[in-house]
Amino acid sequence: MSVLQPTKTFKKPPISILGCGWFGFAFAKELIKRGYSVKGSTTSEEKLATLAAVGIAPFLIDFSGGSQHNNQRFFEADVLFICIPPKRKSLELGDYPKKIESIIQSTKEAVKIVLISSTSIYGDHNITVDEDSEPNPETESGKMVLEAENILKSLCPNKSTIIRFAGLIGPERNPGRFFAGKTDVPNGLAPVNMIHQNDAIGVACAIIEKDAFGKIYNACAPNHPTKIDFYRDAALKSGLQPPTFILEKIAFKIVESKNVPNYLNYNFTTLL
Repeated sequence: MSVLQPTKTFKKPPISILGCGWFGFAFAKELIKRGYSVKGSTTSEEKLATLAAVGIAPFLIDFSGGSQHNNQRFFEADVLFICIPPKRKSLELGDYPKKIESIIQSTKEAVKIVLISSTSIYGDHNITVDEDSEPNPETESGKMVLEAENILKSLCPNKSTIIRFAGLIGPERNPGRFFAGKTDVPNGLAPVNMIHQNDAIGVACAIIEKDAFGKIYNACAPNHPTKIDFYRDAALKSGLQPPTFILEKIAFKIVESKNVPNYLNYNFTTLL
């Protein structure tokens, strides 16, 4: 008589999302749809009710200098996603790495940490880059993000995951509006590196469900149309006046990913 073996089931870990902004809020709602228990943070008391209304356990968490709010219960999770980009035009930009360090030090040793980063850490050096390429940022925000990455890898060498998002588009970030009606926009023949919110969420969910932590992921759509084609088509689809571009290809990069297909087997579904 054969004995039926119990089916192996995937245990859904409790997730904390630090920063329920444009990406974090949409990501949290998708996780709840998939049956996860989600804690979400905001720096605004007014937004606590918004988080609670969709099933997110709301927490007021703020690591900004001079107005820090913390709650250790928020960090009691299996996985922590840090979804707070640096404020590019703010005096706080230089404090970003220190803020990330303070957040990491607030977590327990067993917590897996995922830092939402950016492909800006590569800079535009007229080359194709992947996760094995040496970062070489040009902008101040790119330099701060890279410093934050290095802090995470230094403090958590065995349990850190980094997702480098390309340019994020989607609801309320319609690329058709970026250059609509503008003329002589430079660098028109340069390739674009974009990811739709749907795919950004899909990549993050795949990391959890495949337990594929501990790596760096470039999250960027594999197709790279020129700026002319991408922004012109986006404007036309939105019923806006398409921009005109200068036919030149100066500073650019092409962002590719080895780790998304190799470890996540994720297929990108959306660009426009």
